[in-house]
Amino acid sequence: MTASLKRGAFLLCTKAPRVFRPRLLSRYSTQVSSPTKEYERLYELERYYDEESISKYRPGGYHPVRLHRQLRQRYRVVVKLGWGPSSTAWLAIDDKTSKYVAVKVGTGNADHANRDVLTQLTQSRPDNQGPKDKLKLFPTILDHFDIAGPNGTHPCIVTPPARCSVHAAQDKAAWGSGVFQLDVARSFTAQLVVATAFVHSRGYVHGGIHGRNLLLHSSSFLDGVSVEQLYEAYGDPRTKHEPIVRVGTKTPPTDPGVPSYLSRSTELAKPSHEFTLGEANLLLTDFGSAFRPSDKPRSKALLDHQHHPPESIFEPQSPLPFAGEIWTLGCVIFELVGHHLRSNPSWWVPDEEFIAQLVELQGIMPPEWWARWKERSDWFDDADRPLRNPASITSWDRWFEEFVQSPRRENGWGTMGADERKALLGLLKWMLAWKPGDRPDVMQVLEADWMTKWALPAYQKGLELQKSSSASSSLNRRWNTLDDDVDTLANGHRTEVITFS
Repeated sequence: MTASLKRGAFLLCTKAPRVFRPRLLSRYSTQVSSPTKEYERLYELERYYDEESISKYRPGGYHPVRLHRQLRQRYRVVVKLGWGPSSTAWLAIDDKTSKYVAVKVGTGNADHANRDVLTQLTQSRPDNQGPKDKLKLFPTILDHFDIAGPNGTHPCIVTPPARCSVHAAQDKAAWGSGVFQLDVARSFTAQLVVATAFVHSRGYVHGGIHGRNLLLHSSSFLDGVSVEQLYEAYGDPRTKHEPIVRVGTKTPPTDPGVPSYLSRSTELAKPSHEFTLGEANLLLTDFGSAFRPSDKPRSKALLDHQHHPPESIFEPQSPLPFAGEIWTLGCVIFELVGHHLRSNPSWWVPDEEFIAQLVELQGIMPPEWWARWKERSDWFDDADRPLRNPASITSWDRWFEEFVQSPRRENGWGTMGADERKALLGLLKWMLAWKPGDRPDVMQVLEADWMTKWALPAYQKGLELQKSSSASSSLNRRWNTLDDDVDTLANGHRTEVITFS
């Protein structure tokens, strides 16, 4: 049977020369179900923006959330944070606590899988392996509820707000320099691997590990910030509304399931290189695609992520084991350590080119796959030699220099030494092995040299910096309280003296 290579790729690279890199689809190009013709022709925007499709405001689709309205008579919506194929996300004020929260509003056909899996994980007992703070690597569910709306029943989850996603932080940086400081990248990688190990130890495959599901959070970045100050710093969303109108008449929609305007997302990100080790806190989020291979095996077709392993191309009907997620994890480690280019359709790499680049990196694929690859003759001759210009052939050395070392060297942010480079590339080659059985499991990844000598120590150093900072803040608060007490006592003493005299 001939393998078909027409679906989405996992690499993103420059036009010339082509260079290997695990590909991230744009935050705004997530695959969604095809809109019905009825809703597609009824409504339109005066101008196009990269936001959720209007056609998905229909039964089973998005809920028409409106700014400054309350959800559950408690959460007052302030700005839109983003959207995905099965939800929209909003920053809100909890009117009971006066604190900011993030509210994720699912589509009308969404289930409670995200909430249920996350609850099972965060309520389970931590084991004795790895850092004690591993449960802090997942969102805390503050509240959950359902909204009965015109488009269905929408599951909602309330969590503390995060600063931004890894993807957004890298996009915020100047072109070609979207990298984290080395120790920060090491710490983020360690946190992701620890989180994945915890998920796997509970019998789950996450099913959606990519840069938009890795959130960077700071417990204090919105503390004491009023809504007016938020709007001043990041833009007033009321000035960025885009009216939705009926095609032809240009009149507002009358369907209660369609909003009168499309809210544009407010980006709270800061550039990746500005994150310090003391604030390197990562959250693995969105468990809507998680599954237990022992309970209900799944194939590529049911997974909602972009970094599919090669077996999902050549054996698309075979169940994906934990080793499939190790491949994905290897791709995302690259995304964390290297820089990623802004997603642009003209740079998307077809599956056949991705496979050719992988052959150049990892050597000839397993014989049964090699024989079934129908595009092979477009890339290799009868002696299995590349047909491309030698200057364009992908190599690990070239990839490492262009995407890991060069942006840091150009900006004076420090580069990896030879020993670390060797350890990291050795780990990535292992994780990106062709066959699932040739890849490490997640505990072997944790025990790899690069993890134990560079990544995990950076994570531990970051935890110590955060504890020191927390202790210092607590001491400052105590000193401020003491100063207030001294002032009160001093004022009271002076008053007593004046009264006594």
